Amino acid sequence: MANLDIIAAIATPPGRGGIGVIRISGSNLNHFTKALLGTLPEPRHAALKSFKDVGGNVIDQGIALYFPTPHSYTGEDVLELQAHGGPAVMNLLLNRCLALGARLAQPGEFTLRAYLNNKIDLIQAESVADLIEASTYEAARCAANSLRGQFSSKINDLVDRLTQLRMFIEASINFPEDDIDGLSLPPIQEKLSQIGIRFNEIFQAAQQGKILKEGIRIVLAGAANVGKSSLLNQLAQDDVAIVTEIPGTTRDTIERTIIIEGIVIHVVDTAGLRETNDIVEQKGIERTHAAIKTAHMILWLIDSSNLQSTSIKDEILDQIPPEIPLITVRNKIDLINESARIEIDSHNTTIHLSAKTNEGIDLLRKQILKNAGWQHDTEGEGVFMARQRHLEALTIAQAHLNAAMILTTDESQLELLAEELRLAQLSLSSITGEFTADDLLGEIFSHFCIGK
Repeated sequence: MANLDIIAAIATPPGRGGIGVIRISGSNLNHFTKALLGTLPEPRHAALKSFKDVGGNVIDQGIALYFPTPHSYTGEDVLELQAHGGPAVMNLLLNRCLALGARLAQPGEFTLRAYLNNKIDLIQAESVADLIEASTYEAARCAANSLRGQFSSKINDLVDRLTQLRMFIEASINFPEDDIDGLSLPPIQEKLSQIGIRFNEIFQAAQQGKILKEGIRIVLAGAANVGKSSLLNQLAQDDVAIVTEIPGTTRDTIERTIIIEGIVIHVVDTAGLRETNDIVEQKGIERTHAAIKTAHMILWLIDSSNLQSTSIKDEILDQIPPEIPLITVRNKIDLINESARIEIDSHNTTIHLSAKTNEGIDLLRKQILKNAGWQHDTEGEGVFMARQRHLEALTIAQAHLNAAMILTTDESQLELLAEELRLAQLSLSSITGEFTADDLLGEIFSHFCIGK
């Protein structure tokens, strides 16, 4: 892609630092670079240079790095200036670049140009932002896996397999008089079954990656004074919420982010559900209902020493979508001399614990990850960062592959079979950006920082 615009931006965070970086990218930066530095640095070698203003006065002295096309991040000529990281120096250098004809880069425009110039695919472009935003070591490692092309290579392998299968099927449709090897239904079923196995492995890894990227939103719900705030404090290992013996102490939602085995967990403590004439408490209960509807998982707390009526729980359960996992937590086992334990049946998971003594909290942490679909033995190996759009595309592709498998039972349905494979291939290709709408590109890159 040829782009005559020269873009420039500060590539380091705002504030003061030992080093600040200005990044410039565009077509043919020779004149631009000579005006700023006096000479053109040797490609890909760090050079100590004076950065000069329009009158030839030195703005600052630092390191210049020049990467001529196509051997650069964006695929264009790229110049990086490493100066002293004060805001005044950075702004003087940036304004000098703008005066020389550059324009201020838009959010993510450097990475967008790398994508448009075929330096990276769309998955790798997204992983740049994911790596910057990663809040845990595991998330950073998985984002790095995607940046290295691990996710892309698996998707491309699937697309290649589908292409080969389509080629043989469509050849038999267009040239029925030719005897093409491998076109009877059993070999087609076998090939499609192998594709399905590889697809399921990728889908599972992508689901793990989405958990790492977005985390899990858990809502603590239940009647008043069952120990929701105490449980929040134990999970957060801090006195986040006020705990008293008075029912209705918590009147608003309180959210705290914690880390369990590298997974970000957003825990929301809510007001206890009960009948009340207190207007403030009523508002808190309304927010409890709203929080429950947005949860990825719900911990329903019960006071083991004083079992409440299940009517409130049944009323709430009617409002919860069936796909949201729910764990019943029987708290305060210390008051009835019970031991911590977990009970799992086909309908419910119940954990007996004490938020006061911490007994059973580890059981709860492990069950939270299990219910969320996180595999403890994965530890980030083979997992790549994934987004909601990736899972949606994979879900669509899965539906077409399932439809294709059904069609392999009838030789008269080969045309429909080929079409289902084409649609699956198209959906997979949208993940890497081979077929991507322009509006999607705008949405993705608008969330990047300016200098990336």
